[in-house]
Amino acid sequence: MTTRQIAHLACAVAVVATGLGAAAPTAHSRTAHRVKPGESIQKAVDAAKPGDTIVLSPGTYRESVRITTSGLTLRGSGLSRTVIVPGDTAADDACAKAGHGICVTGTESRPVQGVTVRSLTLTGFTGNGLWASGTDRLTVRGVLADKNGKWGIAQERSVRGVFSHNIARNNGDAGMFLANTVDTEHGATDAEGTVITHNSLSGNRIGLTVRRLRNVTVDHNDATGNCAAVFVVGDESTPRAGAMTLRRNNIHANNKYCPKTPRLPFLQGSGIVLTGAEETVVEKNRVVGNVGTSPLSGGIVLFKSFVGALNEQNAIRDNVVMSNSPADLANRDTGRGNTFTRNTCTLSEPAGLC
Repeated sequence: MTTRQIAHLACAVAVVATGLGAAAPTAHSRTAHRVKPGESIQKAVDAAKPGDTIVLSPGTYRESVRITTSGLTLRGSGLSRTVIVPGDTAADDACAKAGHGICVTGTESRPVQGVTVRSLTLTGFTGNGLWASGTDRLTVRGVLADKNGKWGIAQERSVRGVFSHNIARNNGDAGMFLANTVDTEHGATDAEGTVITHNSLSGNRIGLTVRRLRNVTVDHNDATGNCAAVFVVGDESTPRAGAMTLRRNNIHANNKYCPKTPRLPFLQGSGIVLTGAEETVVEKNRVVGNVGTSPLSGGIVLFKSFVGALNEQNAIRDNVVMSNSPADLANRDTGRGNTFTRNTCTLSEPAGLC
């Protein structure tokens, strides 16, 4: 190699090294915005660009936060270390006015994409701890939603979400709630592979409600101490709710009492309840010790929806369903094509399902 070639090679290596080092940021570089207690999370969110991360130091933050920019990550320092509680109730912000903690909101034509919320606590909000609408690929991980007035973590009009390793407890309605839409009557929508996994749900009216959706996976969740653990809800609209998988969840002792509402009778002792659903697989779950006298009580229950929609073509198989009352398996419906196979259980309605 000549001296000239060596000089050219050294120059090339220097250019590559500069690119890998702490060179001046480009227009597409990602920035970490650090926020301390007493500072505004919302101000940091508003200043952030797609791909940026807002890092919350340990402490308590008194405000609601609205995210409308795609690609942002809002990261606390751990659910026991970073806590967001209600702030100024007179704040001129739709999220705060609704009583929510964090709102991730887009529109049908312009969904907010690729937002992540993780490693923090949302508690004491009169509405929802986290509320999402019009999102694509929202990730909520390691969030504690505790003692919020309605739903702990909730989403509508959204697709491809991932909700994992969260704790939702002692919320006024569902710990986790996913639906097609909450303000209009509409057929079930395709959630495009939304996943609800490894969450802990306790002390809520309902641990998890999935309403009028299709293409959702619910697996490896733990639900105990709720009035009802899991509701899959459909109605007479088309498309029908269903085409879901509920697998390897641990559903035990959901025996809290909740009074009736205009929509539902009193709840107590309900494990997994399907109402108005189709083509859903419920398999390899452990459903134990759910006891009550509600029309919806029992281990795994198929119940005709209160607007008359039937459960059809659902497969209940390979579950361990024991010590539930009034039945481990209950088909209180007249829909066709529902099958119960290879379940470990003692008592069923009608007899013969075990």
